Amino acid sequence: MTLRVGAHVSIAGGVDNAVDNQLEVGGNCGQIFTHSPQVWQDPNIGDEEAERFREATEHELAGPWVIHTSYLVNLCTPKEGLREKSLDSMQKEVDAAAKLGIPYVNVHLGAHTGAGVEGGLDNAASVIDELDVPDGVTVLIESDAGAGTKLGGEFDHLAGILDRTETDIDVCLDTAHAFSAGYDLSTPEAVDETIAEFDDVVGLEHLRYVHLNDSKHECGTHKDEHAHIGEGYIGEEGMERIVNHPDLADVPLALETPTEDGKGFAWNIERVRELRAE
Repeated sequence: MTLRVGAHVSIAGGVDNAVDNQLEVGGNCGQIFTHSPQVWQDPNIGDEEAERFREATEHELAGPWVIHTSYLVNLCTPKEGLREKSLDSMQKEVDAAAKLGIPYVNVHLGAHTGAGVEGGLDNAASVIDELDVPDGVTVLIESDAGAGTKLGGEFDHLAGILDRTETDIDVCLDTAHAFSAGYDLSTPEAVDETIAEFDDVVGLEHLRYVHLNDSKHECGTHKDEHAHIGEGYIGEEGMERIVNHPDLADVPLALETPTEDGKGFAWNIERVRELRAE
């Protein structure tokens, strides 16, 4: 199986620049924002730059890309105004994905802010089912660290949203988030147990992407802070088993590791390649 690994790269100066940015760090797939994730903003992608992006991706990368939605999107919210903004933002992201030939749009469930777990999942499903998702695009629900009233920290939450929606959706598993949420990944045995539990509760057939990140915090702390591959609390043994686990061998990996201590995406991608037994 070809190792598909890349990073979350910038689209500054045009979305087509993301391909060169990915190649520069040694990646062959990866993730982008279509705009600043801190604000409500529409993707502004011209036809020509979209064509350049599609052609460069086809010729230069193994793929696939995934779009990460704005951090402001909250699918679980009981607040009507925020719900409508989230729905509008999500619709524009799936449309942008279709324009760019990107098969996945990744989103967090968000926080239920008092609606409760069941109410939050119901709210999220209703937003997803109002989307007009273009052919060839799939919404991925990302696992969360589970702080406060945020949903997605438990595999049951991911299974719950899959069960509730009439839309065909799938899942992105973030290793740092899962670890922080309480799923141990720090030893080969723990990785095997966690992947088996994911398969039992959610189903590996729904796992389309992995955000491969180590964690700066211990298992079960619900703290979301990423570390360099093999240098956090998941550690080298855990990371090595993750990238070599037979059930994950062909799942694309996108890194959201930090740039610090003289190490960036290139260092982390090379580390993943070193850990992968070919």
